[in-house]
Amino acid sequence: MTHEIHLHGCTPTPLAHYLKALGILRLVAEQVDPEATGHWQGEHFVLTSRLDQEGLERFFLEEYRPTPIIAPWNGGSGFYPKDNAAALNGLAESETPRLAPCRAAIELGRRVVAALSPEGSPSDRDKERLLTYIRADAPEDLLSWFDAAVLLGSDKPHYPPLLGTGGNDGRLDFTNNFMQRLVELIDPRGGGSSAAARGWLPGTLWGEPTPLLSARAVGQFSPGGVGGPNATAGFETGSLVNPWGFVFMLEGALLFAAAATRRIEGTTSGGLSYPFTVRATAAGSGSTGSKDEQAARAELWLPLWARRSGLGEIKGLFNEGRATLGRRSVRDGIDFVRAIARLGVDRGIIAFHRYAFLMRSGKAYLATPLALQPVRRVPEADLLDELDRGGFLDRLRSLARKDNTPNLLVSRIHRLEGHLFSVAVRPDRERIQRVLESLGTVQQSVGMSSGAREVVSRPVPQLTIGWVEAADDASPEFRIAAALASVRAPGLPMTPHLAPVDPSGREWDPTSRLFVWRHGGLLNSLAQVAERRLLWAAHEGLTEKPFDSTFGVGEGEVAAFLAGATDDRRIERLVAGLVLAQSPDGLDEGLPPAPLPAAYAVLKPLFVPERLLRYLGTLAPEGHLPLKLALLRLLAAGRVEEAVAEGWQRLRIAGVGLPASPRRPPACAGVDGPRLLAALLVPITPAALARQVRRLASADSHTEPLVASASLTPEGETP
Repeated sequence: MTHEIHLHGCTPTPLAHYLKALGILRLVAEQVDPEATGHWQGEHFVLTSRLDQEGLERFFLEEYRPTPIIAPWNGGSGFYPKDNAAALNGLAESETPRLAPCRAAIELGRRVVAALSPEGSPSDRDKERLLTYIRADAPEDLLSWFDAAVLLGSDKPHYPPLLGTGGNDGRLDFTNNFMQRLVELIDPRGGGSSAAARGWLPGTLWGEPTPLLSARAVGQFSPGGVGGPNATAGFETGSLVNPWGFVFMLEGALLFAAAATRRIEGTTSGGLSYPFTVRATAAGSGSTGSKDEQAARAELWLPLWARRSGLGEIKGLFNEGRATLGRRSVRDGIDFVRAIARLGVDRGIIAFHRYAFLMRSGKAYLATPLALQPVRRVPEADLLDELDRGGFLDRLRSLARKDNTPNLLVSRIHRLEGHLFSVAVRPDRERIQRVLESLGTVQQSVGMSSGAREVVSRPVPQLTIGWVEAADDASPEFRIAAALASVRAPGLPMTPHLAPVDPSGREWDPTSRLFVWRHGGLLNSLAQVAERRLLWAAHEGLTEKPFDSTFGVGEGEVAAFLAGATDDRRIERLVAGLVLAQSPDGLDEGLPPAPLPAAYAVLKPLFVPERLLRYLGTLAPEGHLPLKLALLRLLAAGRVEEAVAEGWQRLRIAGVGLPASPRRPPACAGVDGPRLLAALLVPITPAALARQVRRLASADSHTEPLVASASLTPEGETP
């Protein structure tokens, strides 16, 4: 008969309680019930065993055999003259069979210390030798602790972050504290449990209130229990710990074991691979910043599973505990959350608790819980994979970690990382837009710094149209930005105007004269774009105007823009990101048609390719309608009447149908020149263009706005 035992004292947070759950399951399965299983239910751990609650308590009080956990390679571990060795001596002199493995381990530690470091705490060189000797002679039950605390690499020892630097954190030695807690719980001579131990056990198992906790250190595992200012009633308190909880916590840590890994594609030395452990990142947490990221030891993503799992399954989960992105293992918190979004983790896991080992309280590290991340498929997160091409994202984040990278650029990269994290967790159109906007800003910043270009050797890889579709919120600003981003000519997209890159967008070009998108605002930037494109077309000998596009908006968006009803800054940010993606042929319907001023209708034909005018029947096959720099400069200077007169004259010369009377251009009072110039650069649909040029021949165009009329060309149709 099996029993479901709800361990309400074992919760996913803090880290100490999570490890405690693992320790209890491991000890029960290894020492009394091999068929025992465990799983997470809500906010606590459930143990399924042939033991009932009473039997579980009796097992720990009367039968539990502690795992030998020692660290003779550390000063303060009890093995050296200046150490507190009372607990170690008590265990070494014990007579009960329950503590026999501890006695054997202490004897081994003393023998190696006497041979290699008899005068005191070992030097770094002696420490490496000491570790090697202990690893070679350690019995099986000691090896599980050793492999969780130390990895003997080919160059030097490595220490997994969960257990500090080989079983200690600063002056706090976990192993000596473990032995101290053991002698508080178990009589070293008779082997029975103390009266205090019987009072402490229900608190650690069932979460019951526990009086008279031990005033001892808990270390990095329980930030809320370390004491300090404002930790209780009064000004300050010391650290309090339930000895059973501390013991079970370290027993659970043994399920983590480090391993050496070697990159297949390189000849670099082995690196540390630790279950679900990655480099720390500030992204995705409101409680950490870039300084925390630099000082942090690592991040630990602890799995929660809802299916009953035996010790063997859980050991396999932690032994192979890694998440992947494609073919590579994840490297940091952003990679990890992306892997979760792609289901690149072991099946059966329902969520991960994210912890970071952050420096707090001076130079002490604390395992700080950051977030609970459910495991679910997020298709939009697949878009982020495109940023991995050519190692772009890795190079960019490497740049952010360099000491000589300007703070502004570091800040922009961290902002991008935060947006990437949010898309992998909870994607929506606004979050995807934020990624695009940040990419545009970062691309511009990197391109303007020679040092940054050396690290990030290539610009942002070209993104697919999926980015545009996923970011489209049908707002006028987005549609205008998408239309502007689609402006092109043979050999010249919009990309080089937004960042110092070559026309292909694949190489940096810091000397480019096409790059004009800086700090003058949207209207100024678009005026410069129009001028540079005309100059470039003349230099290249193009006969067609360089304002072709794949997508256009309707009169409603143009009217809103001319009226100042749209957000220029948002359009500016969106254009910088949308030029990085493939342009669409069309988007969802925008605003309904709206009146446009006569000045716009007069000048718009000069800003569209002549082939389109011929297709609409506005321009004869042999006719030409050139656009001169002088007209752009008139509009930029606010001299709208002169610009409209110039445009009107060119329309007559080109043979475009205009009213027979009056022969003068229409009035244009109240029209803002720079804004009109920017609006003329925004591509519109062929149907909208047809409606505007057909109204040019109307005599009343001089006295009223050119209002949209019935469609003369099917919406979205292109020649």
